[in-house]
Amino acid sequence: MLILHHYDMSPFAEKVRLMLGFKGLAWRSVHIPPVMPKPDVIALTGGYRKTPVLQIGADIYCDTALIARMLEARQPTPTLYPASAPLAVPLAQWADGTLFQAAVCWAMQPAGVAAILGDPSPEVLKGFATDRAAMRGSVPRLTLPDGTVQLRAHLAAIDAQLAHGGPWLFGAAPCIADFSVGHCLWFIQRASPVAHLLTDYPALSAWLARLLAIGHATSTELDSADAVAVAAAATGHVSVAVAPGLGFEPGQAVSVAATDYGADPVAGTLVGLSSESVTVRRSDARAGTVHVHFPRFGFQIKKDLTA
Repeated sequence: MLILHHYDMSPFAEKVRLMLGFKGLAWRSVHIPPVMPKPDVIALTGGYRKTPVLQIGADIYCDTALIARMLEARQPTPTLYPASAPLAVPLAQWADGTLFQAAVCWAMQPAGVAAILGDPSPEVLKGFATDRAAMRGSVPRLTLPDGTVQLRAHLAAIDAQLAHGGPWLFGAAPCIADFSVGHCLWFIQRASPVAHLLTDYPALSAWLARLLAIGHATSTELDSADAVAVAAAATGHVSVAVAPGLGFEPGQAVSVAATDYGADPVAGTLVGLSSESVTVRRSDARAGTVHVHFPRFGFQIKKDLTA
């Protein structure tokens, strides 16, 4: 059972929803709050608060880069990682970071915020702003003039790439790069009063329409408390191991945290480590023993010297 913890307006959740559609995978949909507190999410992750999170039994997968790898393992075809496109993964990483920040800067203008949040009350708007400020921490935010210049340069380059190649970023079929670029522009599209920016780039606009037409496959609703109960009832975890020579030993007390924003650390016992992922075991009164998985890119592992 693939359980996706998400909310409708989350751009990174849209990335996963589209990948599920691309793979034709059925999934259970758990709608979570867009702002803290998120007690059921934290019961599963131990502190990680970004959206989305993919749950398979008592295995919890954080960050869309790792979720994409899990979907590929579950359903290898059609592939997200064609051998003919070795630069697709670095481009996806660029899109999830640099392009995303510029897209958010543009979309979250006052008129865009109102559209994305559904004409929020002052109280809702204040709560959202407070939550995102806490999530961002000390990471600086682009100003609108800087973000606009950067975003237009990025969109022009993508438009030119598609105009000369296509129909997808790396040729005849979509790959991980398409989904990573696409969710950023989907977010701008949702900010309808400022989405006119995309019409300046016809090849990109046509490509985005093709991407969104993939859809989300088939989902059924699941209550968040029931998802926690699924974890508690699980009888095992996916097999992982700590590879030698990577600076850590099995059974060490460690913490794992994002290196950009939403850097709330997750503490636990190291049970898996490779060049692609890190896994910690932790226990929760409601969720039981869970394994929380993170990608290596964009995350830092630290030895917990207090344990």
